[in-house]
Parts: sequence; structure tokens; C-alpha cells
Amino acid sequence: MDLNRYLRDVPDFPKPGILFKDITPLLASPPAMTHVIERFAAIDWGRVDKVAAIESRGFLFGAPLAMKLGKGFVPIRKPGKLPWKTNRVEYVLEYGTDAVEIHQDAIARGERVVVVDDLLATGGTMAAAAQLVESCGGQVAGCAFVIDLAFLGGRKRLGSHRVEALLRFE
Repeated sequence: MDLNRYLRDVPDFPKPGILFKDITPLLASPPAMTHVIERFAAIDWGRVDKVAAIESRGFLFGAPLAMKLGKGFVPIRKPGKLPWKTNRVEYVLEYGTDAVEIHQDAIARGERVVVVDDLLATGGTMAAAAQLVESCGGQVAGCAFVIDLAFLGGRKRLGSHRVEALLRFE
């Protein structure tokens, strides 16, 4: 299946000069969504104990992947959204700073976790998510993306973490 058919380019969003890759058409297609989850599940990640995903679009792929693999799902959220004790990592964006949080008890020491998001741009959010997994004592089995905007260099920011993307734009 050609997943490119299910993306829409939106020029000048969220600001002038940005060409936004809109996944809404992909989300609207059950065959395309099924294809994405099947492809993620077919990757040999080694042992996987949990699937974590980054708010909010990452949840759309991470939760179904966790179900497909028969593993628990861990939400990584913006600050103040989780009701229990959390670990927090702040990171730098192209246009400021942000932070993500995880429940302190979401991942047990030694558990291997696949972390999922819709898109890899500069890598800051995923690098912070990987730090959160490690702050709980987990190991990052890999980072999964539907889209990799390779020209932004996000893979470099993820260091030695394994990165898998279904679509790559140079």
C-alpha cells in the first residue's frame, strides 16, 4: 500500500514556510490504518514489554500497536495531564521549550519499550520520551514513526536509539 496517497500537504501551516504533512486522510482510512499497525507490528523489535506513545497523535498509533502486540500501553503526556506521581523531562523546540511526563510506575525496571509518534521532525520530543522511559528504569527497544522528515535531522538527536519510519522525506 502506498501510504503517500493518504497524506495531505498543507502549505504554510502552522506558520509561513512550513509544509505540514497532514495524516488526517490516513486516519480516515481503515485499510491504511490497519496497514500502518501491521507494518509496525511486523518489525522485529526483540523482546517488547510495553508500547509508549506521545500525546496526542502518537496515541492514535501506539494504542492499536500495543493491542496488536498484546502489550500494555503507556501514555506520555504534556505536563499536568497525568493524575499520579510523574517524571518530567523538558526539552528545546525550534521555537521555545516544552515538557513531557510519564507516571513513575508506568514502566518496570528492565522492561523494553517501543515508543511511538506520528512524525519525526527535529527529534526533541522523542528524545525526551526516551529519557522518560529510561528514568523509570526501562530500555528503549526502538522509536517508531509513520513519517520521518529526514531533512530536519531528528535521527541524530536520538543517538543510538533504533529508529523505524514507514515514510521518509529527504
